[in-house]
Amino acid sequence: MSTLGPVLAGCTILVTAQRRADELAGALERRGAVVHHAPTLGVVSDIDETALLARTREVIEHPVDTVVVTTGVGLRGWLETADAAGLREPLVAALARARLVARGPKARGAMQAAGLEATWVAESEMAAEVADRLTAEGVEGRRIVVQQHAAGDDGLERVFTASGATVLPLVVYRWGPSPDPAAVDRSVLDVARGRYDAVLFTSAPGVVAWLSAVDRLDVGTDVHRHVDGGRTTLAAVGPVTAAPLRDRRLEPLVPDRSRMGALVKGVVAELGGRDGTPTPSGRLRVRADAATLDHVALPLTPDELAVLRELDGEPGRVVDDARLSAALAGAADGAVESALDVLRDSPAGVPLVERHAGGHRLVVRAGADA
Repeated sequence: MSTLGPVLAGCTILVTAQRRADELAGALERRGAVVHHAPTLGVVSDIDETALLARTREVIEHPVDTVVVTTGVGLRGWLETADAAGLREPLVAALARARLVARGPKARGAMQAAGLEATWVAESEMAAEVADRLTAEGVEGRRIVVQQHAAGDDGLERVFTASGATVLPLVVYRWGPSPDPAAVDRSVLDVARGRYDAVLFTSAPGVVAWLSAVDRLDVGTDVHRHVDGGRTTLAAVGPVTAAPLRDRRLEPLVPDRSRMGALVKGVVAELGGRDGTPTPSGRLRVRADAATLDHVALPLTPDELAVLRELDGEPGRVVDDARLSAALAGAADGAVESALDVLRDSPAGVPLVERHAGGHRLVVRAGADA
């Protein structure tokens, strides 16, 4: 087997995006991962991304005087769309040269996350306050970008045009509900059970929707436990997407470049690069929902995997049988001993586990530093 093919063997990965999900899943599956798809949001099909990118290039090439950001989600979506087209840096530079007006603290926060500073913020979060402020200062002859929120621009284009401004309306593609809410709920519950090695996010609104499901299902504590303990890796395509996770103290993997390819490479490096435990049969890697020896999956039941995970936590050391039983709390009588019988007989040809007084230990290759 080539190193490229199986490095993610045994890994189970959740993709939460709708756009380019097949491309993302295919890149992970070619490296051996099992990929599940549960998009947290849908994309409204009547939004013209081509027009959005054309407007983006216009803002870059022909400076504007003022940019009105009505929602933080809208600005993040604009930057993410520009980023996918390789236009993020010139767009941010163009915005930095304009007067930036935020319709509320959330819009200002999105600016700050992008390294931009709002010139003025409408604390009421009302479009009327924005219109009154700018028209009182005078907008005649000025070029103004108005980033519309999901319900439109609340009349800003009409007011500014009537006052002599040239308005460039900006429609960021809009998010709709998940095409399969039940699949999202199932996936969130499985993350809370530790069934995923990684969860991938490609948009900030998608993260927000996922976190809303976590809250609604009341599994935040379990999600934190698996993420903080290193069992589940959250991965975001860029810092804008990562921001809602970081706000919840869930630190994600973020690639150096905000690209899908870089996201895949980062996940491959993170999960595939883990050394594993040296055993007489090969390198053991215990994943969220499987275990592999030298990237070849072992035929283990969930109970056998749970016992092996507990032993792999202290390779080469004897683990008390009572602790192994606790790892299978609620399982049928005899489940621990049945699992240990399989691991002692070895599904790998060489025993993975040995019995010792009062407990069991994972066999480590002689001379290896576990």
